[in-house]
Amino acid sequence: MCGMSSPPPDGSAPRRAPGPRGPARAATGPGRQYHVPAPDGSGAPGGAAPQAPPGRPPRRTAPPRPPAPPTPPTAPAPERPGGPGRRRGRRWLLVALAVLLLGLLGVLAWGWITWSRIETVDLDDVLDPVTGDEVNYLLVGSDARDELDPEGDSGVTGKRSDTLILLRTSSEGSRMMSIPRDLWVTIADTGVEGRINGAYNRGPANLVATVRSSLDVPVHHYVEIGFASFVGLVDSLGGVTMEVPHPAFDRASGLVIPEAGEVTLDGTQALAYARSRNYTEVIDGREVLEPTADLGRQQRQQAFLRTVLAEVGSSRNPIELARVADAMSSELVVDSGLDFLSALRLVRRLGSSDPESVVLPTEGVRRGGAAVLITVEPDAQAVLDLFR
Repeated sequence: MCGMSSPPPDGSAPRRAPGPRGPARAATGPGRQYHVPAPDGSGAPGGAAPQAPPGRPPRRTAPPRPPAPPTPPTAPAPERPGGPGRRRGRRWLLVALAVLLLGLLGVLAWGWITWSRIETVDLDDVLDPVTGDEVNYLLVGSDARDELDPEGDSGVTGKRSDTLILLRTSSEGSRMMSIPRDLWVTIADTGVEGRINGAYNRGPANLVATVRSSLDVPVHHYVEIGFASFVGLVDSLGGVTMEVPHPAFDRASGLVIPEAGEVTLDGTQALAYARSRNYTEVIDGREVLEPTADLGRQQRQQAFLRTVLAEVGSSRNPIELARVADAMSSELVVDSGLDFLSALRLVRRLGSSDPESVVLPTEGVRRGGAAVLITVEPDAQAVLDLFR
């Protein structure tokens, strides 16, 4: 047939007759060149179908995906330890602690400033150094008779030590002993015999030296409080509750206790109670003068002082303690070695214990026409050994 060639004699495939060729395009790829046949396929060698360039598979269009189902609502995951809530709690705790610390520091600063206003007296030459846990404090209650007791009870004026108490503190507890103001002793700076309260009229140093030499006991610290400041001290505590067996009064000191049992004394009545020397009880309608005179007075003073110290020491309210210090500061005198922290430790120790009350054995005698007291030996030495 026309246009057909016969097979070659050697039996090979017949060769296609060359036909018209269209224009061919050359393309380049990364690192190589390849031939792109013309759109009509005439450029493909041997009449083969056009092929995609090597290394580039034909693009396929993915079928559309169905819409994802809605996500059901889930409960919030439980808060892990250390999560935001716990961190917020820690922040509030830190803020509260910071406020508490600042408040405590403020009250302590107030107390320290108040303590710095307290009058101090240098008694290093007569006080014993503190060498252990046992410490003796000489507590002095003083009053100016022309201010608090114009009529007086002995016809004297000027400042007198109306109350003397030796207080001993230690880790095993505390005890206190009243020193009768009419105790007949040798005055340290003059060597002349007289009542021990007269030694104070020549100054605290002379009083401390007289107590040490006449009783042979160490004195480590000195604390003096004016009776007028007792009013402010007791009022700052809201009164002091005392147990009395019978209604009582003292016209000289102004004491009036109308009922028996637990009575709350305000500052003025507490002062009258502590200073009463004519304590009269009403028993079955009769007025009975307390028969033990100064001994009964000492016991009442010790009971009153124990109650006050226990109430102050048991308080954990720093503002109340600062008010107490402020109420006492105007008439409080301490030795220069007693600092603020030592005073706080003393108050805390007394608040956690009930001081044992001991009595110095004495008997009444007359010296130079005056009624005075002397120690009873050897009983007095056994009591004094408790403070040595």
